[in-house]
Amino acid sequence: MSKVDVICIGAAIVDIPLYPVGDFIFKEVSYPLDDISMKIGGDAINEATIITRLGNRVSLMSAVGNDGAGMFIQEFAKENQIITDHLTVDPKLTTSLNIGMVREDGERTFVTNRNGSLWKMSIDDIDLTAIKDAKVLSLASIFNNPLLNNDALVKIFKKAQAEKMIICADMVKSRLGESLADISEALSYVDYFFPNLEEAEELTGKSELAEIADTFLDLGVKNVVIKIGKRGCYLKNAKIEKIVPAFRKDSDVKIDTIGAGDNFVSGFIAELLQDKAFEECAYFGNAVAAVSIESLGATAGVKSREQVETMIKNYK
Repeated sequence: MSKVDVICIGAAIVDIPLYPVGDFIFKEVSYPLDDISMKIGGDAINEATIITRLGNRVSLMSAVGNDGAGMFIQEFAKENQIITDHLTVDPKLTTSLNIGMVREDGERTFVTNRNGSLWKMSIDDIDLTAIKDAKVLSLASIFNNPLLNNDALVKIFKKAQAEKMIICADMVKSRLGESLADISEALSYVDYFFPNLEEAEELTGKSELAEIADTFLDLGVKNVVIKIGKRGCYLKNAKIEKIVPAFRKDSDVKIDTIGAGDNFVSGFIAELLQDKAFEECAYFGNAVAAVSIESLGATAGVKSREQVETMIKNYK
């Protein structure tokens, strides 16, 4: 594999959103919706897509099946110049499909296959020898792939640390009831940690931003970035504690927040690659997220670095 800027590890799946749904559809033998189509999904491929569009070379490490959904993911990666030299294609796997049932009020319920690739991807699907020659390793979401547990993450992070890579990690809520203690060793290797507020509150049992951040810092995380929705993001490390405000949107702008967190992390990492300061990375991450939420889906909005820079320039 040629030299890359970022290695993204995590989920690459297919989303099938259904809208609108409700109890009423079960009263019919057949119910027509305006659109049912396959969309790309999964935290790692979302990040890989956006970081690539921001002008960087990204390698995706994930696992898919040798099936129609797996081929859809591979074709998407190819079209978006994502490097897939170390994407595992396993004929024994069924590529995960994520059925998103969206009600008219915007509330969502996701149906997943517990025997799909998201749940079955393990350390065996990660070529540890290929974790090299990159500046950043991004573990797209702790807990999202349940078999990538603390022991697996420690192996990945140790290799990245030995290669002098910057280690970034996002998270989702635990799928199997894992606690903070279950990932504390893995967190000790993380340079930048990106939970959202709800996830961080649940994981730490605390509600104050400073207390939440201190909990992670005490475990060895070097820099904590808590995503706080419309307010922006909260930063804390040994020297800095502040909120970097989000970009305010006009009230008449339609907003879709699916994937906003992945876009934020992508923008943050893109600035890390430019050796920008902590606050500058967060500011650009907020800008990328602001562009993303004006389009439906996690990867539909952001097309280029120039697009984001123009939005920042024109922002009032």
